Amino acid sequence: MTTILESERKRGAGKPTLKTVAQAAGLAVATVSRALADDPLISRTTRDRVREIAGQLGYAPDRAAQRLKTGRTNVISVLLDPHEEILGFGTSLLYGLTKALKGTPYHLIVMPNFLETSNVEAVDYIIRNNLADGIIFTRTETFDPRVRRLIEAGFPFVSHGRTEFTTPHPYVDYDNFTFALEAARRLIAKGRKKLTIILPPKRLTFSQHMLHGFMTAVREAGIAFEIDDGITLDSTAGMVRDHFRTRLTQPEPPDGLICPGEVSALAAITGLNEGGWVLGREFDIVAKRTSRLLSDIQPMVETIYEDLTEAGETLGKVLLRRIANPQAAGLQVLLEPPVQFEPMPR
Repeated sequence: MTTILESERKRGAGKPTLKTVAQAAGLAVATVSRALADDPLISRTTRDRVREIAGQLGYAPDRAAQRLKTGRTNVISVLLDPHEEILGFGTSLLYGLTKALKGTPYHLIVMPNFLETSNVEAVDYIIRNNLADGIIFTRTETFDPRVRRLIEAGFPFVSHGRTEFTTPHPYVDYDNFTFALEAARRLIAKGRKKLTIILPPKRLTFSQHMLHGFMTAVREAGIAFEIDDGITLDSTAGMVRDHFRTRLTQPEPPDGLICPGEVSALAAITGLNEGGWVLGREFDIVAKRTSRLLSDIQPMVETIYEDLTEAGETLGKVLLRRIANPQAAGLQVLLEPPVQFEPMPR
């Protein structure tokens, strides 16, 4: 194969074409075209072989010509928040997405979705100009205008998070109810007498899920709690640190804390330490982790893992099913947290 590919590279002038790939593979141009389009009538072995040869030759399809012929862009657009509180959020999600799209004709285009808006304008722009075959977005709101617009347009999409709409729609979500429930139960089992939780902004659906899980646990145990609206998951580390340092100067501070992110957990520990409290003695924390950082720096903090790479890969697979068939099964996925209270293995 190497000899054939070398001769094709020498013989071919300029950009490799379908014909170049077909000659190297010893197949008809039509067969190569169908193989690269992932036609299930072409055997998996042939499809994989053709893709390998195309990659070695440096072949890239003429996307403009493909769009004119099929009406498809072979583009997946991702509206991604520049969210720094959840460590590795964007990179892990995108890595999972690329795993799901590997071997398909689809390419990712990432567009920013800023924290304070749902960016429905970006969705309208993509739909109006036919810039993608499907959309993935994060930070889903309870009645997200992006979901409403995409359902109305019949445009393929999958959201990272659920909504409260009665009309079913594709989503991939993490079970934040179970996360908060089990985190609170663990703090109660450790003997903590008053719990608090840092919640996401109220407009985001997973804030409600997390609050529900937290309240279920404290009510079944009948213990004290508090929820301070002065800080959220989106608050800066400095704001979280200052909040907990100040809280120690006031009556009856909480001694058990649930953090939905590693940055907020580290900030809270810093503030409480500055106020004279010691982790594991005056207070305990259960946090959601998405990286190694918290376990490496503060191994006494118990954690529950959220696998963002798995979430990204699942988002990609669900969207591919939705593009292929709007009535496909398995378009709603809830990822269960592994409730294991151990530091991440080194």
